[in-house]
Parts: sequence; C-alpha cells; structure tokens
Amino acid sequence: MKKTSIYIAALLLVCATSCTDKFDEINTDPTRSSESTWDPNFFLPNAQMSYINLGYDGILYQSTSMQVLASTFTYYGNGDKYVNTQNSTSYQGSLFSRAYSIGTVLAEMINLTKGKEQYTNLYNVGRIMQAMNMQRATDVYGDIPYSEAFKVKEGIANPKYDTQQSIYTAILTELEQATAALDATKLKPTGDLYYAGDIAKWKKLGYSLMLRAAMRLTKVDPATAKTWAEKAATGGVFTSNEDNARIVSDANNATSGIFNVYQVADDFRELRWSKTFIDALKTTNDPRLSAIAEVPQPGLANNALQTLVGVNDPAVQIGLPNGYDLSGGARDIRTSAGYPGATGTGNDVAPLGKYSRPRISVYLKRNGTLETMTYAQTELLLAEAKVRGWNVPGTAAEHYANGVTAAMTSLSQLDATAAITPAAAAAYVAANPLNVTSTEASLNAINTQYWLATGTYMDFVETWINWRRSGYPTLTPVNYPGNVTNATIPRRMIYLSTEIINNKASYTEAVSRLTGGDLLTGRVWWDK
Repeated sequence: MKKTSIYIAALLLVCATSCTDKFDEINTDPTRSSESTWDPNFFLPNAQMSYINLGYDGILYQSTSMQVLASTFTYYGNGDKYVNTQNSTSYQGSLFSRAYSIGTVLAEMINLTKGKEQYTNLYNVGRIMQAMNMQRATDVYGDIPYSEAFKVKEGIANPKYDTQQSIYTAILTELEQATAALDATKLKPTGDLYYAGDIAKWKKLGYSLMLRAAMRLTKVDPATAKTWAEKAATGGVFTSNEDNARIVSDANNATSGIFNVYQVADDFRELRWSKTFIDALKTTNDPRLSAIAEVPQPGLANNALQTLVGVNDPAVQIGLPNGYDLSGGARDIRTSAGYPGATGTGNDVAPLGKYSRPRISVYLKRNGTLETMTYAQTELLLAEAKVRGWNVPGTAAEHYANGVTAAMTSLSQLDATAAITPAAAAAYVAANPLNVTSTEASLNAINTQYWLATGTYMDFVETWINWRRSGYPTLTPVNYPGNVTNATIPRRMIYLSTEIINNKASYTEAVSRLTGGDLLTGRVWWDK
C-alpha cells in the first residue's frame, strides 16, 4: 500500500513537471470557440434583433394603454383596462429580464473589443447600443442595476440599483464619448443589421440618441436637458429617412418581421386600431389613415383569413373604443353606444368586423421592416427644443414640418402599399401648421405627432415613454371594473418578481425611492 502511494505521488510529480504545458491543449475542444478565437462581431446582430423585437413587444401592454390599439381579447386588453393578470404581470417583468439578457450580450461584446485596435468601432457601437438598451430599461422601471450590472465574473451576483438620475448622467456621457470615438478610417463592424457598418450613420444615431435622452429630462432638469440637446444638435443628428435605424427581416424566418402582431387567429378577430387613434387621423384628414388601416371583409371566416386584405378607404375606417370586452356584461362592446354592428350571419359572425385593423400588407410580412430610431422622431424633438428656446439650428416650424413629413413618407419603408407622397405630406403640413404663438399648443401638436409616428411604426414602448414625459396628447383613461390604477394610465412597469427573492436588499432600497412604490402608478425620477 505504501509503495502504491509513493508511485502515485511520483506520477503526479512527473505530470506536474512534464505534462502541464500540453494540458490545456489536450483538454480544449477544437470545435468550440473561446475568447481568443471568437469574433465579437457575431454578438452585434443578435443584440440588434433582440433589442428591436423587445420594443415591438409593447403590443401586449403599451399599445392599448396609449390608445393606439384596442382589443376585447384578454391577452391584449390588459393594457387599456389597467388590470393585473398572470399574462400582464409576467410581461411587465419580462421587459426587465430581456433588457438584461440583451445587455449581457453587449457587455461581453464590449469586454472582448476593449483596447483592441481592430475592434475600435465595434467597441464604440456596443457602448452606444448598451446606452440605448439601459436607457429604455430605466425609462420603463426607474432605478435599475447599472454600475454593477453584468459583473458576475467579478463576483457581483446581486448588483445594487443605481438611481435613475445617476444612470442618465452616465448614459449621456457614454453616448458622447462613444460617438466621438467612432472612426471611419478604421475597420467597420460586420453583421451590422442597422447600417452595414456605415460609421457616419452610427455617429448620427449616437447624437440622435443623445438628443432623445436629453429630452427625457425636460420636466425634472431642464437646464441639463438644454445642455445635452444643444450638444447633440451640434454633433450631428439624423438628416433624412435614410438614417433611420431599422432592420429588414428575413422572409425565410418563421417569426421575425411581423411586429409581434397577427401571430394567432385571435389577433385577427380582436386586435384593432383604437378609436382615439383613428379619430385623430380622421379629424385632420391625415393621409396615414388609408396607408395603415383597413376594415376586414365581412364574416368571421374572412376576418381570420390572413391572406384576405380588407378595405382601406378612409371613409369607412372606425376605431374600436378602449376598455371593452366580449364577456356579455356591462362592458361588452356590442352594447356600447356607437357600436357599428357585427358582420356575417349565423355562426359566421365577426363582432369586431367593422372596426379598423392594421393593414395586412403593411404589418403582416415575414420580410417586414422594424424601426428602432427614426429621423421623424429626431426632427420632432428638435422642434420641441426650439419651442423651449434652446440653441439648436433651424426653426420650430421647419423641424415640425420635417418630422411630420418624414413620419408619413417613411411608411413606405414598411411596405410600398403604405407609401405617402411628399406632396401629400406637404399638403397636410400646410393645412395643419405648427402654432408658434402658443407654447402649450406647440408642445401638444409636436408630441401628438410623435404619438402618431411611433404608433404607426408600432414602437409602442417609445410611444408610452414620450407620452409620460410630455403629457401629450391628452388621453382620457378607461375606468374598467377591477382596475388596479384607480382608473389612471400606468406610469411604469412592475419589476421582475424574482428580484424580490434573488436581490431583495437592492430591490427593497430601489422601491423605497420610487414615488408610489413598485406599482403601475409609481413614477420614475424624470416623470414629474
């Protein structure tokens, strides 16, 4: 036994002195990537697609709470009824978890490219995208993990929740530094779904995001908002629809490019444009009405047939009022005033068959276009900055006209059937000019157009965030039985439920700083 022990010890000693230089090589799977062999460019398209799809997930709550869409179906109807069901609460938390899932990918990309000359532009693109990702997360929830986030490798499993104020300070600085560091003379990122590596366009995106972040602070810190908005305008923001940060999806992909709309038959039967939204378009003879809306063909079978287009004549478009259902009770849409009636007979009745839905040709496409940041948004934000008297180029009326025109003409990027001519857009602007004599009227008009633009792009989370910031347009809340907001439109989403268990101390401290607590009625720092 003693000799055996001596033998084993000797063998280990030999291995320690003569085998370790080959150990890693022998025990490394040559078919698997490592930090030294992995191309960090592969992370970029994954993060871009995930980020843009998360924005379109707003259809489950923000679309109806913002009265852009309406539904009698429980799955989609929670947003305009302000109730908490399993579907709605799990969705609210999923925005949190998915933001950090995207952030983890970007953090790894940033880590693998930092300090490497060949990846200078990819590194700074990653920083810009991470700032965009974390800004949306803090806008949705308030205080979130930021400075200690994505540091599990460093032993930080329970990151602190930073204040939203400190996060905004960091994000604005990050956007400034990363955008300035982009260099068109160096290698381009590959696999870039937004701009195919065009560094000039990435610079414009960086400054446009800086402008948007600055404008979030108009209520809580107008002096800081002014400083950063002017800095962004000087740096160089978007100048045309060709600068839009967008992804054209792959027609061969079974799920991408359909805006998370119309995935099941219930969507066709019960998801509609809101009466508030349709009425806003009809009141001003907005040419977007026929571009985005259609009334289904009569009958339940036709209503659910995804290959059968509807009628897009503006004269027949009717929006569905928010806050109704098909339960047979007092809130049943079929008993409401103004109900246009069902279509079909017998078992082929479509209760919502006369209400306007998003057009199939525009919003049901496997190779559809997904927009994440647009020239129209940027111009409308510049218009507001000018109304506030800030030092940005141009006039408020010019920026407003540019923004409205861009919002209309860029719909052709979704589909050719939604094309609106520059002449039609110009005629609309001429008939509906910005009222520059009244600050309140100007802010109302600008942000109502922002609501219309992001609504037609179906960027519902951004629609909701800007409405909370600006207060426009004025929306009448729904008072649905059993609502949990005292009949007020939600101001934030509820944190991921597992945070209470997995990161309790940090979560509890963050909730204590929230105005109103961890509720839909709570308010984040900038939402005064």
